[in-house]
Amino acid sequence: MTSRSESNPVSFDRLQAFLSRGLEHAGLPAEDAGRVATLMATADLQGSDGHGAIRLPQYVKRIRAGGINTRPDIHVVTERAAMAVIDGDNGMGHLVMSQAVDLAMEKARNAGIGWVGARNSNHAGPASLYVRKPVEHDMIALYFAVGNANHLPPWGGAEMLLSTNPIAVGVPAGDEPPVVLDMATTVAAYGKVKAKAKRGEQMPEGWMIDRQGQPLLDPKRADEGFLLPIGNHKGYGLALIVGLLAGTLNGAAMGRDVVDFNHDHTTPTNTGQSVLVLDLAAFAEPSVFKAALDHLIRDLRNSERLPGVERIWLPGEQSFGKRREYAERGIPLAAGLVKDLAALAEELGIEPL
Repeated sequence: MTSRSESNPVSFDRLQAFLSRGLEHAGLPAEDAGRVATLMATADLQGSDGHGAIRLPQYVKRIRAGGINTRPDIHVVTERAAMAVIDGDNGMGHLVMSQAVDLAMEKARNAGIGWVGARNSNHAGPASLYVRKPVEHDMIALYFAVGNANHLPPWGGAEMLLSTNPIAVGVPAGDEPPVVLDMATTVAAYGKVKAKAKRGEQMPEGWMIDRQGQPLLDPKRADEGFLLPIGNHKGYGLALIVGLLAGTLNGAAMGRDVVDFNHDHTTPTNTGQSVLVLDLAAFAEPSVFKAALDHLIRDLRNSERLPGVERIWLPGEQSFGKRREYAERGIPLAAGLVKDLAALAEELGIEPL
C-alpha cells in the first residue's frame, strides 16, 4: 500500500526516460543524459533514494550554472600495467566513474588487479553502482570517494574538514545474491538526511549533533550541526584514509578544498574517486570461490539468532530484494519529490513524470 508520503510507484523505464529528458534539456548530450539517467534510476531501483531522482534538481542547477562541463574530455593522465589516473574534466561523475570502472576491469583481466583513480570528477550517486558491474564479470571491486561537502569534523573537533567519504565492496557469489557493502563513514550518508527532509520525517538520534553536542533530529536544520562518524574515533580515522585514497592520492579535493555542492553551483568540485578491481580467475577458479561464498552466506544467515531477530541479513541482500520488488511493482517516490520534479519539468519545458 502506498503511504501518504509516497506517490504511486513509477516504473524504472518511465523514471529513466524522465531523468534523461531533464538532463538533456539542461544541456547534456542525449547519449550522456541517457547513461546518467540509467544510473540515477538504478539508484532508486535499489532503494538508494538519497542518490537517485532526488538529485535531478541539483544536477540541473549545476549544469545550467556552468558548474559542470557538459562535453568533457575524460582522459588518462598517467598509467601503468595495473593502474591509471583519469581526469574527468569536470564532467558528470557518473560518466567519469563508468569509464574508470571499465578501465579497471580491463587492467584486472590482464594483470589480475586494476586500480584507477579519478580527479576533476563530480558526485556520481551511490557507491554500490560502481562495484556491481565487475561483480557481474566474476570480479571483486572496491570503491572509495570523497564526499561532495564536508559534514564531519575530526574526532573531538567542531570544524567540518571531512566528508561522509563512502566505501563500497562487491563480491560475486554463486546461487546467492552477491555480497555488496555500501556505507558512508558517517552513521548516515547526507543523502539520507536530504531524503528524510523530503519525506517530512525526523532523523533518528545518533545521526547528527549540533554545535553544542546535542542531538539534532530535524533534517531541515542539518546546516546547524554535523554528522557523526561510525564507531566514534574509528569512523573518523576511516573517513580520513578513504579521503586520502580517493582524493589526495589522485590530486583531487580534500579537507578545506572540498566544495559544498549543496550551496555552490558554479565552482568545479574536483571530486576524487578510486576503484580497485580483482579478477577472481587470477586467484582461484571463480566457480570454486563462489560456491565457497554461497556456503559461508548460508552459514551466516542460518546461524543462531538473538531473541526477537527474525532474519540475519548479508550486506546488499535488502537492496537486491528491492531491485526485484521495484522492478515488478514500480519504484516508490516521496510525494514531495514528485512535486519538485513536476515544478522542474515545467521550468525545463518537458513532460512531467
